Amino acid sequence: MSETDAQADVAVVLPDGSELTVPAGSTIEDVAYEIGPGLGADTVAGKIDGELMERHAEVSDGDRVEIVTDQSDEYLRVLRHSAAHVFAQALTRLYPDAKLTIGPPTDEGFYYDVAGVDLDENDLAAIEDEMESILDADYDIERSVRSREDAARIYADNEYKREILEEEAAGETVTFYEQGEFEDLCQGPHVESTGAIGAVTLLNISASYWRGDEDNETLTRVYGTAFERESDLEEYLEMRAAAEERDHRKIGQEMNLFSIPTVTGPGLPLYHPPGKTVLNELSGFADRLNRENGYEEVETPHVFRTELWKRSGHYENYKDDMFLLDVNDEEYGLKPMNCPGHATIFDQQSWSYRDLPKRYFENGKVYRKEQRGELSGLSRVWSFTIDDGHLFVRPDQIRAEIESVIEMIFEVVETLGLDVEVALATRPEKSVGGDEIWESAETQLREVLDAGSYDYDVEPGDGAFYGPKIDFGFEDALGRVWDGPTVQLDFNMPDRFGLTYTGEDNEEHQPVMIHRALYGSYERFFMVLIEHFDGNFPFWLAPEQVRILPVSDDTLGYAHRVKNALAEAGIRVDVEDRDWTVGRKIRQGHDDRLPYMVIVGEDEADAGTVSVRDRFENQRGDVDLDAFVDHLVAERDQKRVEPDFIAE
Repeated sequence: MSETDAQADVAVVLPDGSELTVPAGSTIEDVAYEIGPGLGADTVAGKIDGELMERHAEVSDGDRVEIVTDQSDEYLRVLRHSAAHVFAQALTRLYPDAKLTIGPPTDEGFYYDVAGVDLDENDLAAIEDEMESILDADYDIERSVRSREDAARIYADNEYKREILEEEAAGETVTFYEQGEFEDLCQGPHVESTGAIGAVTLLNISASYWRGDEDNETLTRVYGTAFERESDLEEYLEMRAAAEERDHRKIGQEMNLFSIPTVTGPGLPLYHPPGKTVLNELSGFADRLNRENGYEEVETPHVFRTELWKRSGHYENYKDDMFLLDVNDEEYGLKPMNCPGHATIFDQQSWSYRDLPKRYFENGKVYRKEQRGELSGLSRVWSFTIDDGHLFVRPDQIRAEIESVIEMIFEVVETLGLDVEVALATRPEKSVGGDEIWESAETQLREVLDAGSYDYDVEPGDGAFYGPKIDFGFEDALGRVWDGPTVQLDFNMPDRFGLTYTGEDNEEHQPVMIHRALYGSYERFFMVLIEHFDGNFPFWLAPEQVRILPVSDDTLGYAHRVKNALAEAGIRVDVEDRDWTVGRKIRQGHDDRLPYMVIVGEDEADAGTVSVRDRFENQRGDVDLDAFVDHLVAERDQKRVEPDFIAE
């Protein structure tokens, strides 16, 4: 091969780590055909450095390339992107004056934001029927390339698409995808035809803002989902119905756990006594883990001068998400993160290499100005608490400290019987620090995960602006995965704050900062637990652990003596003294999701025993009270997931 030929080739990296040389200008589809004609023919899309792209996307030297076929995990996302176009086609058939804006796929389906049309839930059935006719027509979905001038003429009456053209569509040409009479400005990827979408449904409608900015026009957002097979859609809808039954907002109201009243402001939850009880148990567990692992508790205020946020880099990178205040002509900001405060605490004294690692923890309240349309119960709020920890370590201590943090996280996971997904999140486009720093940080996190034989995914570009991180996602009882704790390696903030320690050589050195949380935020973790357990919390978390049910007023005195015995052991217990039948008291106890009910009548009072009923409707009579108390203490202290007294 001549030198000229070599310069005309590029080398791409395949998923197995091997390299493949292809001519410069080759596309993802060309790479697939180089691997094999069968794969080339089956190519629907591809991934370049982890980003999903259309199959016509051009590859560059050093790109990591993965081919997407209808057997790939990413195929469903491609299919749902096409389903969004099917919705748009159906909508414009029925409502010709509708203005389309954006319609991306999501983890569970797709949505499309539209203007110029007044829709409500009653309109969805007709649109869905029209979508079905488009699927039956099996239109080819074809890519075309247009000049920007042609595209602008097409969207002469759609200011939203024109803005996308002006601000986001780089280059002299843009791509459209066409199906039947419908065409839409889009980068793809898409499936081959509308018939490849086997099943589709529309779910609900909500309001949104153009560009997610509350100062912009209000749009109508229509949500839907799609699958290859009708059976998959039916299974999804069944799971969705189950999820609605477990909705933490519904259960939170039923159990009096929390509220978010309009009068207090959006995204600002109030915790009622039962909810605060659960949170106290969670924080107590985290505090114990922290202290056992050498962390010291600190506290920082809710608001700082913005000088601190400028120093940390948050003002530059996070300003739009901060609540900023003018105090006596000086700007302050509610803290969106706890780390700058902890870095400042470390900076208040001198340290020797012998003093490190230094580990701080704080259950710190933070504030982030999410868009109102994105707020949802406890899953996304303005005010939340992070079980934050920050470690200041020598470079030679990084691996051991990260391994220790991961062990703490897995203790939380195993204690609550959760499954977890692990991912390495790498450098985002908007970041601080040099290439060498980022490469070193990402390499060390990867080495820890590899050495621990953890099964993990790589999430390109999902790191924090100041460093890469390991993300842990909690999988609930319905198989949904929620964002959870993180471990973040940060070489940048110590540099911005000028943090130092004196090394063994008597010279100043810069420590490495590790950010970590065991739950993530208490709010989201609380939400996960509510929905995972369907409100049936493990005994140690339950707001009310035992309820005493006297058969009649004659046994009220003995019921209170039983209550006192349990309360002395630290059990959260109450007496149901309303003038109800025992059957009604039991039904109410089940509705209140109690781990245990204790029934006491004259026989129990005479014998000094109790009758115990658990949440599974198992019952055991003639139970020695002291033995029952001992069991409850053990079940609480061992943090067992399910009540198991009667199972013994």
